Order: sequence, then structure tokens, then C-alpha cells
Amino acid sequence: MKLYSLEEVQDELIGPVGTPRRDAFESKLAAELEAYKIGEALKKARKEQNLTQKKLGEMVGVKEAQISKIENGKSVAFTTIIRLFKALGAKTACLDLGNMGKVALW
Repeated sequence: MKLYSLEEVQDELIGPVGTPRRDAFESKLAAELEAYKIGEALKKARKEQNLTQKKLGEMVGVKEAQISKIENGKSVAFTTIIRLFKALGAKTACLDLGNMGKVALW
């Protein structure tokens, strides 16, 4: 039985590195990973303050289901994220744009 490396499988199923299909896949994967990280940070902050998803939702004007989606990395509306972090007491936030620099969100 022949064994295949991860790179070989990715090249076969997604396309070789540098192809439009592979680039699109990797871009989508990176975005989903960032959404997951944001959700985990929100969940941690919410739990540290002993807030339920429902209570946090009430604080920012969204439904409990929306908080759940955000915490699970399923739905990340930028304006809602900002409102949530502010409601949880985040004093500042900075968006790192790579070689374009950093932007203070508040």
C-alpha cells in the first residue's frame, strides 16, 4: 500500500500551491481560523465575567443565537464584534494589517 504525504493529498484534492483554486481554499481557511479565534476570545471573556450568551446578547442588542454563532466562528459581523468586545470591557483593540500597518479600532 502506498502512503501519501499531506502535501501530495492537498495538491491532488485542492490543487498545487500557487494555483487560484489552492489560493482561494487557503484564504477561506485562514478567514475561518480567524473567526474561530475571535469566537474563542469572546467566549473566554464572557465566561470570565460570568455572563450567559443571553445576557451578553441583551447588552449589545443581539439574540443569544447570534452570540452562539459568533463564539463558534460561524458568523462574524465586524460591527457586532466591536460592540461585544466593548461590552465585555475591552479597553482597546488594534487590527494588524500586515505590511500596511496597524489600525486602532477604539
